Amino acid sequence: MHHDRQELLGYLESVATGLSRIRGINETAPIAEGTFSIQFDEWDWEIGVGLYGLYRHACQTGDLDLIGALADWYEWQISRGLPPRQVNSTAPMLALSFLIDDVDRPEWEALVKDWAAWLMTGLARTEDGGFQHVVKERMNDGEMWDDTLFMTCLFLARAGKRFDRPDWVEEAVYQFLIHTRYLGDAKTGLWYHGWTFNGRHNFANALWARGNSWITIAIPELFSIVESLPPATSRYLTNVLLSQVSALASLQNAEGFFHTLLDDPSAPIEASATAGIAYGISRGISLGILPETFRPVADKAFAAVLGCIGDDGIVAHVSDGTPMGHTLDFYRRIPDIPAPYGQALTMLMLVDATAHSAEAERARVS
Repeated sequence: MHHDRQELLGYLESVATGLSRIRGINETAPIAEGTFSIQFDEWDWEIGVGLYGLYRHACQTGDLDLIGALADWYEWQISRGLPPRQVNSTAPMLALSFLIDDVDRPEWEALVKDWAAWLMTGLARTEDGGFQHVVKERMNDGEMWDDTLFMTCLFLARAGKRFDRPDWVEEAVYQFLIHTRYLGDAKTGLWYHGWTFNGRHNFANALWARGNSWITIAIPELFSIVESLPPATSRYLTNVLLSQVSALASLQNAEGFFHTLLDDPSAPIEASATAGIAYGISRGISLGILPETFRPVADKAFAAVLGCIGDDGIVAHVSDGTPMGHTLDFYRRIPDIPAPYGQALTMLMLVDATAHSAEAERARVS
């Protein structure tokens, strides 16, 4: 991957601007020249991933204006009243749990604490104490989805570390273990989209690309948030990730993309999953939980996604939000849309690449 830091920052600015234009799912709006504000109207998972991407971008570049734009969005949303608590509405809490280190707002700290405490006692559970994938549209009784680990459990782990609540951290880690048990496919190392205890099955047995990318990202992010995982847990999750990434490497197409259904080359390509996998692999290598031998997989995926960034900063080939499918054809038919999570996963990939480029420049100078 041969891109200098300024080139990468240009891509990042373009994709961040694209994110700022997205007002709702499949709805973009113009923005005023020379300003940056987040227009997305709903507090839910789609923007939650985007906010985390923006926060990581701000930290990487030291962009205080971007920190301010994030704070403005949270102020706007919180002041008008937050939606009911569930798995997907927890997603914006991840970036907020970091932002409170940069913005002195005691009431936001109190919100982070209160929401984490609610996850421990208020969120519905499945058998074996799994977090039930409750969303605004439905309760999803008895169901666990792979999205939950990114949308909810990373926040709980971060809140636990921030407020010295080892019980919160332990619960977050337990959710990684119990989700692996029911969603991980022992034969391939990949992950199914969901599991239900009502009938005890994995629905369509879909090896859904974006769902897998949430796992490729979430395991390294957990390692970065909880730096002292118990040795047995660390070893277990390291091997879960290694098994998954080994399988992903064999399913990448010639252009570097992953398909909506990972094991179906006739399914559409999916840029948000490809970006997430590129980021997760690179992050895993940086943290020492994946070997450097997987770098070419990440680099090839990175190059593929760069080709999807339009002149307006919007990332193409991003499939719409995907509820649980009961047939494989359901996944093949999901349309592509402009989506904040597509922007965000591309931004995380670019933030990581920018950090690597800066390290390489420092190494050359020294």
